Amino acid sequence: MALAQERKNELIQEYRTHEGDTGSPEVQIAILTEQITELNKHLRMHKKDHASRRGLLKMVGQRRNLLTFLRKKDITRYRELIGKLGLRR
Repeated sequence: MALAQERKNELIQEYRTHEGDTGSPEVQIAILTEQITELNKHLRMHKKDHASRRGLLKMVGQRRNLLTFLRKKDITRYRELIGKLGLRR
C-alpha cells in the first residue's frame, strides 16, 4: 500500500525542518504514520492478509525506533511531533 506521490510531498512540506529536507526523523515518522493508518484501514477489510500484517508490524517497529532516536536527540522536537501527529495519547 504505497502512498500517492502528491500525499507524500504534502507530508514532506508540512514536517520538514529546512528547505530540501526529505530524510529528517520528523518526515520519516510522518510518512510511516500515514502508511500505518492506510494499512490499518486495509487490514480491517482483509482480515486474512497476513503478509500485509507483517509489513505493518515492521513499519510500527521502524517508527518506534525513529521516535526513540528523536526523543534521545531532542525532546522538544519529539514532543512537538507527537502532538502534531496525535501519537501517544
